[in-house]
Amino acid sequence: MIPTRRDFLAGGFGGLALAHLRATAEAPRPASDLDLNGGLHHRAKVERVIQVFLNGGVSQMDTFDFKPELERRHGQTVDVGLKATATGVPGPLMKSPFRWKQHGQSGRWVTDVLPHIARRVDDMAFLMAMSSKSNVHGPAAYLQTTGFLTPGFPCAGAWVGYALGRLTDNLPTFVVLPDPRGLPYNGSGNFSAGFLPVSHQGTVIDPMAASPIPDLAASPVGRFVTPSASDEGLKLLNAMNGRYANDRPGDTRLTGRVESYELAARMQLAAPEVFDLTRESQKIHDSYGTSAPAHEGGFARNCLLARRMVERGVRFVQVWSGMGGPAHNWDNHVNIGKELPPAARQVDRPVAALLSDLKARGLFEDTLLIFTTEFGRMPFSAGLGRDHNGGTFVTWMAGAGIRGGAAHGESDEFSYLAAKGKTTCYDLHATILHLMGIDHERLTVRQNGIDRRLTDVHGEVVEAILA
Repeated sequence: MIPTRRDFLAGGFGGLALAHLRATAEAPRPASDLDLNGGLHHRAKVERVIQVFLNGGVSQMDTFDFKPELERRHGQTVDVGLKATATGVPGPLMKSPFRWKQHGQSGRWVTDVLPHIARRVDDMAFLMAMSSKSNVHGPAAYLQTTGFLTPGFPCAGAWVGYALGRLTDNLPTFVVLPDPRGLPYNGSGNFSAGFLPVSHQGTVIDPMAASPIPDLAASPVGRFVTPSASDEGLKLLNAMNGRYANDRPGDTRLTGRVESYELAARMQLAAPEVFDLTRESQKIHDSYGTSAPAHEGGFARNCLLARRMVERGVRFVQVWSGMGGPAHNWDNHVNIGKELPPAARQVDRPVAALLSDLKARGLFEDTLLIFTTEFGRMPFSAGLGRDHNGGTFVTWMAGAGIRGGAAHGESDEFSYLAAKGKTTCYDLHATILHLMGIDHERLTVRQNGIDRRLTDVHGEVVEAILA
């Protein structure tokens, strides 16, 4: 007898994920084991993740990485052996056009383009010497999201869902909220499940669209689509799919499609309530800035929606700032003084409000908030802008398991290269998995004869920022 999808669902998605994990020296315990607090290999501190990804490459020396030497030697030409950057020839050193100020008990330096985030630095732990293998947007974005420079690999959200399963059956495990103006570099490749079952890929939702999730409900002109008719059709389709899947046991595409249909059926009841931001108080709307015009208000609403989603059991939410292309993102080549402030304004109030909101609702105790980008910018001028720089950039984390006010690593005197405590995407991913009760070296899947993992063959947990 062929098991139905309902039979599989009764066992829970966490059990399905665990069944696919490669055997290790000690078999992993079920994710539902209360002794592990939801973790796979050890006790978890984090249950949900919200990752804010700033597409285009945030200028670290214009936001969080203050360098007095860069200020002092502004306009000087320095030979560091760099003959060309990603798009041109490096010019003289260029100080930040923005004012710096120390904030909080930690004394963290932040420029005046991020005044709301600056007030909350004592809740954050900073990785001050992040580094990338690439200074090209596409490969660098893949590296930060999947751990590899090329497409075809699962992203962090897919790995987490695969390892730990669902927190709710009524909403996706991994949700992506793109910038209201469009998808980032690589498009949906950043949200891919790669060689994992396709059901673990990110569910892309556009709350700004007339229908945030296309075809979630029947068209009003299709009056023949009744609940009973849908149920009968689904039963027939399930039987046909079962026979088809039984003949092709290694193909996960049909399984993923069936799961998506069944999830969509459940979301018809759950999703409208999640998307209904009118249920939030005016005070909350004002704190996030949801009434701001165009894409700024759209990003603010995405941040508020991210909080509502993790509150209701979505395990991993990505909120993107910036679309792909030469404009409308953090890729500030032309004029850093004019291009950076609008990008910073889009995220400053909403992200600070999101952090405060998570704390106020008790979600900070088991939710991790991440603020990151694919690489940094050069300390050398490129006209009035800055070129790409994989040598160093800044990421911060806040929430469960994080030691607020901490900082790890340091760039060189110009913020050109990581100098001390260098960290990479592998260390970031290892730390995220660790906080979720997962040993990054033991979460492996055999693919084309290789034991693949999110951190490839690298990565160490950044203990210095953990509580």
